[in-house]
Amino acid sequence: MAKPPKRPVRKPRKKALAPAEQARIAEIFRRFEDQESDPRTELDYASPYELVTAVALSAQATDVSVNKATKKLFAVADTPQKMLALGEEGLKPFISSIGLYNTKAKNVIATANILVDRYGGEVPLTREALQALPGVGRKTASVVLNELRIEPAIAVDTHVFRVAHRLGLSTGKTPDQVEDELMSKVPGPLLTRAHHWLILHGRYVCVARRPKCEECPVADLCPSRHLFVTTGGL
Repeated sequence: MAKPPKRPVRKPRKKALAPAEQARIAEIFRRFEDQESDPRTELDYASPYELVTAVALSAQATDVSVNKATKKLFAVADTPQKMLALGEEGLKPFISSIGLYNTKAKNVIATANILVDRYGGEVPLTREALQALPGVGRKTASVVLNELRIEPAIAVDTHVFRVAHRLGLSTGKTPDQVEDELMSKVPGPLLTRAHHWLILHGRYVCVARRPKCEECPVADLCPSRHLFVTTGGL
């Protein structure tokens, strides 16, 4: 006897935010906007190609270290064609101060080859095409698309993950879960900037070990503040 077809599993509906919580979240991002109306990446770049390359190099590295490397690198190889001419071995000395530079050099050259062969040396600015490039995952694609104001996106790195939890914006256990929650909670007009606000806040104010609650512009809206005031850590 044939088994009856399985019923499709219904995903639970997302709970609507209470008006007070909507107001709290809106106020958090309003204050971030007051501090910096047009936040941008701290990576230095002058073209989409330089941006994609810099973001790919920044994995497990600081923006400061990447900028030091790319300042010299982009002076000699600021296009896929020039990067191919430089070659993998020629590239390595420029990025040897950055973590995982051997793997990154391989990916940068492989990406340059694809861009020249398939896209005439231009960077394809769609998520699907970007994520198909070597060394370019979802997070890198999100940074690029968001920075260039092509697609609202929130790339969840360690700073965004930490700040989202401390501010009560997410309870997600994975970057994807945190991303989904943030995308559903951040006011629509602010989505293209929220990524940078959260990163900057985590990098300079809501730091990992000793958050600077006394300097925080949203401290009165933060459900985690008392944890640091009473215990000195989370």
